[in-house]
Amino acid sequence: MKGQRKKTDKRLKSRVKTRRQKNPSPANEEKIVAQARDLIESLCETEGLELVHLEYQREAGGKILRLFIDRPGGVTLDDCIHISRQSSDLLDIYLENTGQYRLEVSSPGPNRPLGKRLDFDRFKGSRVKIRTTQSVDGQKKFKGVLMGISEEIVKLSVDGKTACIPYREIITARLAD
Repeated sequence: MKGQRKKTDKRLKSRVKTRRQKNPSPANEEKIVAQARDLIESLCETEGLELVHLEYQREAGGKILRLFIDRPGGVTLDDCIHISRQSSDLLDIYLENTGQYRLEVSSPGPNRPLGKRLDFDRFKGSRVKIRTTQSVDGQKKFKGVLMGISEEIVKLSVDGKTACIPYREIITARLAD
């Protein structure tokens, strides 16, 4: 009886290891994001669009690769469909070991993510929400008027005071209503 339990236990452990190996590691996920960004940014540039933001994350229905695209004057549903089809083909050809994921393409909307350094100057004067990895002046969440970026420091006017947030510490930044 004891010998049979050990064999069963070993089989269960080996199944768990196999499952873990199939899930991409955080380093592999970063590699997937970097490769996808390179491919899709080039595609968007040739189509006269901007890749605003790219997310690759686990959600209730599984992994999702979400693209936000824009152009002066906004994007149409046809733009999203076109980029979705072309991106899907490129990713199928050039990305390996991604496992299953869903691809979503949309406009950034009114709560547009700010991810590039240029965005922090481009949207100067706009209301924004920023979250940081480390506490800056005793807080991690900020909401105020964007004053721009200078020497890797994002400046934000919060209740009449200036908050200086290191760019490298920003987890998320979005335009606020």
